[in-house]
Amino acid sequence: MTRTALLLSGALPLALCLTSQAHAQNSAPTASPAPAPTSPSSPPDAQQAAPQDQDVPAANLQDRPVEPAPPSPTGTPDDPNQVQFSADLLEYDEGSDTVTASGDVRMYRRSDRLRADKVVWNRKSGQVVAEGNIVIVNPEGDEAYGDRIELTDSLKDGVVDNMLVVLEAGGRIAAERGERNGDIITVRNAAYTPCSVTNSEGCPKEPSWKITAEKVVYDPNKGRLRYTGARVSIFNLLTIPLPVFSHPAGGRSDSGFLMPDVRVTRVNGLQIAAPYFFALAPNRDLTVTPHIFTGVLPMMQAEYRELNSLGAFRIAGYATYSRRSDDLTVPITDATSKNAFRGYIDGNGRYQLDPYWSVSGSIRVASDRTFMRRYDISRDDRLRNNLRVERISDDSYFAINGWAVQTLRVGERQALQPFVLPEIDYRKRFDEGLVGGRVEMQLNTLAIARDEGQDSQRAFASLRWDLRRLTAWGQEITLTAYGRGDAYNTKDSLLTTVERYRGDEGFQFRAVGAVALDMKWPLVGEFLGGTQRITPRVQIVGAPKVSNFNVPNEDARAVDLEDSNLFALNRFPGYDRFEGSSRVTWGVDYALYLPGFSIDANIGQSYRFSSDQLSIFPQGTGLSDQVSDFVGRTVVRFRDFVTFTHRYRLDKDNFAVRRNEIDLTLGSRASYLQLGYLRLNRNIGPELEDLQDREEARVGARVQVARFWSLSGSMLIDLTDRNEDILSESDGFQPVRHRLGVTYEDDCLRLGLTWRRDYQTTGDARRGNGYLLSLSFKNLGR
Repeated sequence: MTRTALLLSGALPLALCLTSQAHAQNSAPTASPAPAPTSPSSPPDAQQAAPQDQDVPAANLQDRPVEPAPPSPTGTPDDPNQVQFSADLLEYDEGSDTVTASGDVRMYRRSDRLRADKVVWNRKSGQVVAEGNIVIVNPEGDEAYGDRIELTDSLKDGVVDNMLVVLEAGGRIAAERGERNGDIITVRNAAYTPCSVTNSEGCPKEPSWKITAEKVVYDPNKGRLRYTGARVSIFNLLTIPLPVFSHPAGGRSDSGFLMPDVRVTRVNGLQIAAPYFFALAPNRDLTVTPHIFTGVLPMMQAEYRELNSLGAFRIAGYATYSRRSDDLTVPITDATSKNAFRGYIDGNGRYQLDPYWSVSGSIRVASDRTFMRRYDISRDDRLRNNLRVERISDDSYFAINGWAVQTLRVGERQALQPFVLPEIDYRKRFDEGLVGGRVEMQLNTLAIARDEGQDSQRAFASLRWDLRRLTAWGQEITLTAYGRGDAYNTKDSLLTTVERYRGDEGFQFRAVGAVALDMKWPLVGEFLGGTQRITPRVQIVGAPKVSNFNVPNEDARAVDLEDSNLFALNRFPGYDRFEGSSRVTWGVDYALYLPGFSIDANIGQSYRFSSDQLSIFPQGTGLSDQVSDFVGRTVVRFRDFVTFTHRYRLDKDNFAVRRNEIDLTLGSRASYLQLGYLRLNRNIGPELEDLQDREEARVGARVQVARFWSLSGSMLIDLTDRNEDILSESDGFQPVRHRLGVTYEDDCLRLGLTWRRDYQTTGDARRGNGYLLSLSFKNLGR
């Protein structure tokens, strides 16, 4: 029994090494022509009709007609030198000193399993041979198949004929012959693919892609697989030679080229990007990507990433030398532009110092306003930089923030962009106070500065108490009390052109407060075989008059009545403006849930008891009169096929639609249509940029035209005209950009071609067409 144990001690490591090399491959081998056996699960007609595959090796990638041995019904010995086995027949030839086990031989050693028709051990020569329908399963679930395994008397070196390894992750490697000599493993006439080798009917098919090679050598001391005579075959039509090709084994990262990126644009011409990956350590890497263009000078890109015991960070940079314009309102000519260094830095990271304290930050800085758009890096029009220190516990929050903003918008002055240093925020929650409920304290301070604009500092302290109760009739009643004291200091307020945003020069103090009673009464019952819920809601808020215009407005400018803030204690989005005066707000929530169908809707309105504070709301926001506009939202869903969302605001006087926002998704995950429409009709003057009218339409679609083929497209259309925005350059129907693409995607390959057109020219980021070719292999990178 001891020598039988040695049989698996030698045979299994050989096959398992071959398995691990397939595991490590993001690619692998090729071979000489050979007939492809049929899948044992295929119907007889399919087996007879299966074509001869001229590109897979003799030991091909199709399934073998043998099942792995099931787990041992009695368990396995803990001793690795102990092997449990069973066979139909066990024979000993005294003359040749040979032990033969035959007839469905099954051997078990810990989590390793072997099955074969026959196993022979020659005690004189030390040779051990397993033959016929061999399958070995390792603890990871990988399955190795072969016709014959032969080992030397050392039970370390040996040969496997007609090998197939099926990985638990889905890939498979086949070889005509595998050899092990010492630690070196050599596989000849081999092929690797992560793709399915059968179609939906279970019949054999050519994989979408595979890598083949004349020889593959694995040296565990170097930890790499090296290929000789390798090539990548796509759809068995396109073949890409790989004269020298290697990659790391064992699932670890290593240095090497990644998949190239190919695209064509009107501005830069043909672009080829060839990233090279440097594996500096298991937790650190660097990717350097040269971008070569036919229309402009090259560009370099680099990205460094690191993960350590405290957290992770990444930083990326782009650099080139090309012509740019500092005045984006005029065409680029030799007189209006210049050659200069251009680049962009993008980084972010987060460190968790202990269970409570963390540090995070991000940096985004561009050399000029059109660099990122021209090189298709990003279309953001503002870049935000942030540094934050936080402490979070179960009942408290503390943060110190710093912010800086770079504008990329045409016409905006960088000197007027704010930077914040610091913003300090502390919150503490107290549950079950003297009369119950929850009390939250907040302390906040903020300093905003500009190079050539208004500077301001703000500090406040506040307390909020909330008490929620349910009555015997099912009403939900919430009582709220809020009080806050503010201190402001303003400098150079006259540099702010919008008067209502300035505030008074110097120090200003104010107190704000409010009490509120909020009642909901859900009424639930059966309807049309489902559940219906009607919830009337009333909120009464009492608040004294608040001084608003003597302090600057930095964070509460984009005010607009919506369904999301209808019942808010303060309808302004920030702290610099507070909605004083008393009011009552009503609303109704409606919900209907049927099998496969649902409706969620609400509508509401607000009424003020006094007109003292109406001037703080610009005309057109829906809150500038004692009676507000109507606001609501409706969401309709039908199974997973239709989702319809409509948000609206209706003028209280003539029911004109002041806000109309529609989003519709129709279809399945494979084929769908997405429509979006937004119109803001507030009739607010051009001086309030945050509240300008806008109208746009969005459309996107994807159609599955075949099992693996799809068409997709999207378009953004600017419908704004000068009647809505006097600064708009649109004629009422101005496409902004569109995309159209065709994609092939199966279980292991994605191939796509996209056409994109930009309709707007800004500086050197000119309007025109662009084309992107994308190709990605599963287990090989993108």
